[in-house]
Amino acid sequence: MGNNVEQWSSKLAFILAAAGSAIGLGAIWKFPYVAGTSGGGVFFLIFIIFTLLIGLPLLLGEFIIGRSTQKDAIQSYKQIAPHSSWHVIGRLGIVTCFILLSFYSVVGGWILIYLFKGLTGELNGLTEQEYSDLFGHSISDPAITVFAQFLFMLITIFVVSKGVSNGIEKASKFMMPALFIIFMILIIRSLTLDGAMEGIIFFLKPDFANVTSETILYALGQSFFALSVGVSVMVTYSSYLSKSENLPQSAVSIVVLNLLVALLAGLAIFPAVFSFGIEPDAGPVLLFNVLPTVFNQMPYGVLFLIAFLLLFLFATLTSAFSMLEIIVAPLAKGNELKRRRFSWIFGLCIFIVGVPSALSYGVLSNVTIFDKSIFDAADFLVSNILMPLGALLIAIFVPFKLSKKTLFNELSQGSSISKKVFVIWFFLIKYVSPIMIVLVFLDALGII
Repeated sequence: MGNNVEQWSSKLAFILAAAGSAIGLGAIWKFPYVAGTSGGGVFFLIFIIFTLLIGLPLLLGEFIIGRSTQKDAIQSYKQIAPHSSWHVIGRLGIVTCFILLSFYSVVGGWILIYLFKGLTGELNGLTEQEYSDLFGHSISDPAITVFAQFLFMLITIFVVSKGVSNGIEKASKFMMPALFIIFMILIIRSLTLDGAMEGIIFFLKPDFANVTSETILYALGQSFFALSVGVSVMVTYSSYLSKSENLPQSAVSIVVLNLLVALLAGLAIFPAVFSFGIEPDAGPVLLFNVLPTVFNQMPYGVLFLIAFLLLFLFATLTSAFSMLEIIVAPLAKGNELKRRRFSWIFGLCIFIVGVPSALSYGVLSNVTIFDKSIFDAADFLVSNILMPLGALLIAIFVPFKLSKKTLFNELSQGSSISKKVFVIWFFLIKYVSPIMIVLVFLDALGII
C-alpha cells in the first residue's frame, strides 16, 4: 500500500475534490477574460481541442503515477525511476504550487474584500467608473489586501490540516454542488437579459478570422491551468485512490466537469456583458469591475453579486486546498500531527512570500520584473513557464519510464479500456503532447 494511510471515502469524493482543484481561478476568473481578449468562440473551440488532446492524456498520466505507487509527488517518481533525477518533476510541482498559491491567495483575498463590501452594502448602486475606482482603491490599500490574503490562507490551512477525508473531501462535497447551483441561477438571469443573444454568439460561434498565434498559445496555457496538470497535484490526489477505481472514467469525468464550468462561466458572463454594452476584452478586471456593474442593473442585483462572489470563493478555495496539499503530503506521510504542523508552517510561508504580490498594486506598484508587476511576473512564470515545463517532463516520463504493459495494466485495472483506446492515448502522450508543448514554449519565448 505504500506509505499513504489516507484515502478518499468514495470515487465521487475524489472526482469532486479533483474537479475542485481544477475548477478555480482558471475556469471562472481567467477563462472569461482570456476568451474575451482572444476571439471568443474560436478560443473556446481551440481550448476544447487542447483539453481533449493534451490535457486529458496528461491527466491520465499523472493518475497512473500516483495510483500505481500510492505515494506523494516526490516519492512516486523515486519509486518508478530509482537512482535517477526524475523526482525533480515532483519537486518542480511543489515549487510551482508554492509560487502559484502565493499570488492566488491574493486574488482569494480580493474576493473576501468584495464579499465583505457586498454584505455591508458598499457595492450598491455604483456606476462602472465608481466600481473601477473602488477596485483600484481596494487592491492598493496595503493593510486591507494583506489582511484579506492572510484570512484566505488561514481558511486553506485550516481545511488542509484536517486531512484528506475530514478536510478537503468534506469541504469539496459541499462547495462543488453549491458552485453549480449558483452558476445555474446566474445563467438563467444572464440569458433573460435584453441583447443576451449577442453574447452567446460571441462566445459559441467560432470566427476563424480571430485566430492568432497568441490565441493558440493562450488556449494551450489555459488547458494546463484549467486541469491542474503539470504540477503533480493530480499525482498526489490519485495516490489516495484505491486500486479498484476506474482511472479513465474519473479522468473523463473531471475533463467534462471542467469544460462544463468553462461553458457555464461564458454563459453567465458574456450575455450580461453584451447586454449592457460592455467590451468583452476588459481583461483581468472583468470580474471585479464589469460584473458588479452588470448585477447592479438587475433587480436584486446585490444578492446575485454576493452569490457570484461566494461561488468564486468556493472555486478558489478548492484549488488552494490542492496546492497546499501537494506541499504538505510528502512531509506529513499520513501522520496527523505532522500534517497539522506542516500545514501551518508552509501555509504561513506561502502567505509571507505572497505579500509582495499583494502589494504590487499599491506601495510596490513601481517595482517591475521584466516590465511586469510582481503579481503579473509570478503569474507569467507559473502559467507560461513552470506549468508547461512540468507537463512536458511528465509527457516524457510516462511513456519512457513506464513499460507499455505496466501502463495498460494500470489503466485497465478497474476499467474495461480497449487496446485501441490505449494505443490512441499512448500516441497522444508520447508524441502529440510533447511536440505541442515545445511549440508553445518556443512561441512564448519569441523564437517562433
